[in-house]
Amino acid sequence: MSWVHVSGTHKFTKFGSTMRTTNLRDSFYTVIFEANTPVGKAFDVALFGTIGVSIIAIMLESVPRFASNAAAQNWFTGIEIITTILFSIEYLLRLWCSPKPTHYARSFYGLIDLVSTLPFYLALLFPATSTFAIIRTLRLLRIFRVLKLS
Repeated sequence: MSWVHVSGTHKFTKFGSTMRTTNLRDSFYTVIFEANTPVGKAFDVALFGTIGVSIIAIMLESVPRFASNAAAQNWFTGIEIITTILFSIEYLLRLWCSPKPTHYARSFYGLIDLVSTLPFYLALLFPATSTFAIIRTLRLLRIFRVLKLS
């Protein structure tokens, strides 16, 4: 599939046929929600990798050898910040491009997306809540969405 910009619209070319999208929102919907396009598959692979990095960091953070190492904790904090920002952007984009944002927000995967990022923001607002590692592991459930769409 290739992208061609045609006077304010996006044109997708796939297997010799063309499909025009009327706006950017439709283009994002195709990439984010449809895994049957090369760009959609690349998005899912990137999402899968980000989830994996996040889960591995959460697991390693609980290992006593790393938990007592300040340099390692700095790395884990950096990974947590970057992955949470990426997951938050992804969640907001899913809401934005969804035809029915409230349906997505209330869906199983929408709730998992929200609940998996909330501990980070709660820890920023209330530092005593930074022990939500178990809830952060809900990000693992996001992998099932990627596998379901593949």
